[in-house]
Amino acid sequence: MSQLVAWFSRQLIARPHISNATITGEVRFVSICSLSTTLGVLFGFGDVISQQLVERREKHDWGRTGRFGLIGFFFMGPVVGGWYRALDRIFTTTGPTIALKKVCCDQLLFAPCLYVGLIPLIGMSEGLRTSKELKDRLTKDYTTVLFTNWKLWPAVQLFNFYVVPLHFRLVLVNFVALGWNTYLSWISHK
Repeated sequence: MSQLVAWFSRQLIARPHISNATITGEVRFVSICSLSTTLGVLFGFGDVISQQLVERREKHDWGRTGRFGLIGFFFMGPVVGGWYRALDRIFTTTGPTIALKKVCCDQLLFAPCLYVGLIPLIGMSEGLRTSKELKDRLTKDYTTVLFTNWKLWPAVQLFNFYVVPLHFRLVLVNFVALGWNTYLSWISHK
């Protein structure tokens, strides 16, 4: 197992444009496509886990999984990629104070805005069309999602920005995001 981890670490260091270009501030088409693809897959897997393990549905709704994956690909990939690049442009040094500043910006500026866009988008993917339906969904889910976000992501991001080597940051975030996406799918479909 340790050999596999060592090999994976060498690959991340040798190919940073594929693994972490988005969070290092490099603007490359491959980084946006890579992150969008990763988030599309993670959103789709999160929905599969939600349907099969959390909701215990007898018949899997593959259309729902596909729609959730498309939201990850077309919305979350570009938005999150752009946000990480902006954070790296604003905070160019490292250290505990900078990590804390990044987390504060991430959680107090980005997260509240992200969910104002994401929750209605998930609602539209489920067939909600009128502004009243979308506003009702946002009213129903926003506070719960944001407060749950604040229970998880600040600690993850502080650890990520301060302790985790740069080439492993996206790996950590994607690992935690799988569980988070499962939660988002569950909360938006209950």
